[in-house]
Amino acid sequence: MDLVPRSRPGVLRPMTPADVPTVVAGQEPAAVLGLGDVFPQDLHPFPRADITARWHAELADPAVGCYVVVDDGGIEGFVALRDDELLHFGITVDHWGTGLARQAHDEALDLLRAAGVTSAWLWVFTGNGRGRRFYENLGWAPTGETSHTTFPPHPELLHYARPL
Repeated sequence: MDLVPRSRPGVLRPMTPADVPTVVAGQEPAAVLGLGDVFPQDLHPFPRADITARWHAELADPAVGCYVVVDDGGIEGFVALRDDELLHFGITVDHWGTGLARQAHDEALDLLRAAGVTSAWLWVFTGNGRGRRFYENLGWAPTGETSHTTFPPHPELLHYARPL
C-alpha cells in the first residue's frame, strides 16, 4: 500500500529504513508507559531488536504501507496499514493529548478509503485502556473476537472494527 495523503496538508509520510531507529526510539517510551501493565518491564522489557527487525521486514513487504507521523519536522509516531487492517499505530508520549494522534488516525483512514476499503479492523491489547478509549471514541467497536500476541507473556488482544 503505497499511498500518500494528498487532499490536505498532512502529518503522514512514507517511512524509510533510515526512519526506523527514530520510530523505535519514540515507540519504546510510549509502549513502556502505555503498556506497562500488559508487559511488566521487569519481566518483559521492550523488545527493541525484535521491533526493529519487524519494522524492516514490514518496510520490505509490498503489502504493508508504513508511515511516519511528522510534526514540526520531527518523527512523532507511526502508522502501518495492510489491506483493510490498521496494523500498527502510535504517537510519542510528548504528543499524547495534542490532537496529533487523531489527525494521524484520520489520515490513515483516508488512505484506506482511497484504496477502496469500506470497513477496517485492528487488534488492541485488552489491558490497553488508553488505546481502547481512543479507538472507541473514534468509532471503532469491539467485535468480541480475541487473540494473543506473539510477544511474551502473550497477552490477550481484542479485535475492533469500524465502517469507513
